Amino acid sequence: MAHTSERSVSHTEKSVPHKGTLLGPAGQCGCRTMSLVLPTLLCLGLCLGQSTQEQKGSLPPPHITALPGSMVGSKNPVTILCRGPAEAEVYMITKVGIPEPSDREKQLMSKMTNSFSITDMTPDRAGLYHCSYQSGGSWSQFSDPLPLVMTGAYDKPSLSSMTGSVVASGENVKLQCFSTLKFDAFILIKEDGYRTIQNQISTHQGYKHEAFFFLYQVSFTQTGTYRCYGVFSRYPHVWSHPSDRLQLQVRAPLAEASDDPDPTNPEPSPEPAAWYPSAENQVRLSLAGLILLVLGMLLAEAWYSRNMPFNGHRQPPGAQYI
Repeated sequence: MAHTSERSVSHTEKSVPHKGTLLGPAGQCGCRTMSLVLPTLLCLGLCLGQSTQEQKGSLPPPHITALPGSMVGSKNPVTILCRGPAEAEVYMITKVGIPEPSDREKQLMSKMTNSFSITDMTPDRAGLYHCSYQSGGSWSQFSDPLPLVMTGAYDKPSLSSMTGSVVASGENVKLQCFSTLKFDAFILIKEDGYRTIQNQISTHQGYKHEAFFFLYQVSFTQTGTYRCYGVFSRYPHVWSHPSDRLQLQVRAPLAEASDDPDPTNPEPSPEPAAWYPSAENQVRLSLAGLILLVLGMLLAEAWYSRNMPFNGHRQPPGAQYI
């Protein structure tokens, strides 16, 4: 199918990011794609907005996605794709937060193509999108909302690790994202698939605004590259430039040594180590040698005195002087 041009749904281009179109936790309000920040009341506004816009179609909803991804840099192109069944006749891609079109408007807006291309991403095109299709004269239910985020609107924040970039498995990690801009919140992203890890409301500390992210009992799977973004609550789908990359390395636990030796690969017997006496032992050995030498001399003298013949200088045993 050919792509729908931007002009075919030009009325959506004039929509600004709607304050009530803020995503809540993943899985709530049908927001399964990404988890965004900020006050619970704004997420509740999205839930109420969706409940008033639900299209009670008899056909199952299609699937909506963005190519190459739902995080788009400023001035970069993106294509929103609506996937329905083979029997779908026409498609309609609209932005959440605008009034639901009438049946006549649906006919004017719907196209045979199932895609909508944006050549230059701008803040007014960021937001939530959903789509539906028509088959046999009936419209389907709306797809789940697709959050289309524009990045690069503000200066980048800074990201650092308070516990170091190399940690052992099972330890806790504390990351800090901060900026001199008065962002309302910061969002932490892991770059493998640009998955939102956490989002935190910022606090003011001196000349900067900051937020802390905690990764508890990390495992080897959390090794990777992390970045953070700053965001204002008024435009939750318009983010700052990403922070510089922070590479986190989680060391795998050391393998425990086996108590049973491997009979197929026996370890060689250690050679006996040479013994070298210490200085103290050397003194003791010297004294012991000296004592043995003196005892030997005394024994030799005693033996000599008993066994040598009389030479006139000494009185032999039993002799008497007159």
